[in-house]
Amino acid sequence: MILNTDKALKVAEFLLQVKAVKLQPNNPFTWASGWNSPIYCDNRVTLSYPSIRTFIRQLYSEAVTEKFGKPDVIAGVATGGIAQGALVAQELGLPFIYVRSTAKGHGMGNQIEGHFEKGQKVVVIEDLISTGGSSLKAIDALREAGLDVKGLVATFTYGFKVAEDQFREHACNFVTLTNYDYLIEEALKEDYITEKDLNSLREWKENPGEWNK
Repeated sequence: MILNTDKALKVAEFLLQVKAVKLQPNNPFTWASGWNSPIYCDNRVTLSYPSIRTFIRQLYSEAVTEKFGKPDVIAGVATGGIAQGALVAQELGLPFIYVRSTAKGHGMGNQIEGHFEKGQKVVVIEDLISTGGSSLKAIDALREAGLDVKGLVATFTYGFKVAEDQFREHACNFVTLTNYDYLIEEALKEDYITEKDLNSLREWKENPGEWNK
């Protein structure tokens, strides 16, 4: 689910402008999964630009309250969701916690850092959804700790069916500020890509594991 079409296009414009997203259909990246990909996304770059950072923080905060109501606590997913989550918690005047990918191997052995209480309502902040695996691990950890997960908000999603299926199976709703379809629409409008590139980019989304082997 997208918060707002016009704002989704604006976020896409910012991501392209600061090169948080790079599109290279003719010179693909290789993901850790082994997939060839025409896109590389690092939304943390937006944190370096105060006006864009503010715009995104305010959109996150709007998404949290409009879609899920005001929670008791905000949780960021390590690592990309930590900074954004802290900014959103500050904007909403709420406590902040964050979730590691795995429990710490020393000290208290925590997977969730920060103070919380069982039964509290929490909204999760993530920077990027690809297959949804890391986000859902964090959601599982929060639920196991006794928190009531109301939903998740992310900056960007590729829109893979596997992610949508997994979130549905976990009974967790999510909202994103923008997505892959809005991004390539904006990229074409701003001449980052050509019509020929657009076809290749759409083919990748339909079958990323087999694209350009």
